[in-house]
Amino acid sequence: MLKLRLKRCGRKQRAVYRIVAIDVRSRREGKDLQNVGFYDPIKNQTYLNIPAILYFLERGAQLTGTVQDLFKKACDFKELRPNQSQFN
Repeated sequence: MLKLRLKRCGRKQRAVYRIVAIDVRSRREGKDLQNVGFYDPIKNQTYLNIPAILYFLERGAQLTGTVQDLFKKACDFKELRPNQSQFN
């Protein structure tokens, strides 16, 4: 099973996160399938690769709670709302 979750990068006390598609059995810094976004909590910047995110969601990937909150803040997925119940 795939999940879209955060992968920590950066240095000590200066964390930035990549939003990645990864197997649920992998650890946080494990091998990811594809990098689908970026989140910097210090500068409050978010970059999302929408076509890649839609690709993985259509194939059954699930979101972690934090990533779901980031998606809700960054943009509204109007095209997903009829199909996906997790974006209510």
